[in-house]
Amino acid sequence: MDQSGKFWDNIAERYSNRPVADEATYQKKLQVTREYLRPDMEVLEFGCGTGSTAITHAPYVKHIQAIDISSKMIEIAQGKAKEKNVENVTFQQSTIDEFSAPDQTFDVVLGLSILHLLENKEEVIAKVNKMLKRGGIFVTSTACIGDTMMRFLKFIVPLGKFFGLMPQVTVFTKNELEDRLTDAGFKIDYQWQPAKGKAVFIVAKKAR
Repeated sequence: MDQSGKFWDNIAERYSNRPVADEATYQKKLQVTREYLRPDMEVLEFGCGTGSTAITHAPYVKHIQAIDISSKMIEIAQGKAKEKNVENVTFQQSTIDEFSAPDQTFDVVLGLSILHLLENKEEVIAKVNKMLKRGGIFVTSTACIGDTMMRFLKFIVPLGKFFGLMPQVTVFTKNELEDRLTDAGFKIDYQWQPAKGKAVFIVAKKAR
C-alpha cells in the first residue's frame, strides 16, 4: 500500500465519526443523483470511503460495487451495511487503477470527492467512460483547488504526502475538469457549485 492508503487507514475511524460538513448540500447531491437512478441499474462507486453514500443509494438500484484504497474504510463500510441490512452493496479494497471490469459494465459510476486526490485523473476518467454503458452516467463532486487561493497546495502537498501527513492532492480548475470530461467522451448534463470555493458537482453523460 502506498502512503495515501496508509493515510486513509490512519484516519478511517475519525473520518467515519465526523459529521457531514454541509448536510443541506450533501442531501441535494443525493437527490439529484437519484433522479438518474433506476431499480435495474449496476453502479460502481470508487473512493467510497466508509460507505455512507453507497448505502444511502442502495434502495434505488440493483447493485453497487463500492471500492476504496483503504482497508480500514472498507471494514467500517461493511459494518455499516450489515447493521442496516443492506445486501446489494459489495465493498472491496481496491484503487480504481487496480479495479477491473469489462467495458460497458455499469449504468452509473460515482466518483465523489476523489478526482482531486488522483495523480492520473485523465486516465481514470477515460477508464470510467469505457466501463459505462452507452448513455451511462458519471457523477462526480470535485474540489477544483486551482480556482481558489489554495493553489499554493501544489507546493506543500508533496512534502506532506512524503511524511504521511497529507494525501495526494492534485491542483486544477473547474474549466480544466470540464475539458477533461468532454475530451474523454462525456457531455455535461448537470453542474452545480453551491458557493465559490466549494466542490463542483457534475453529472456527465457518456456521449461516445
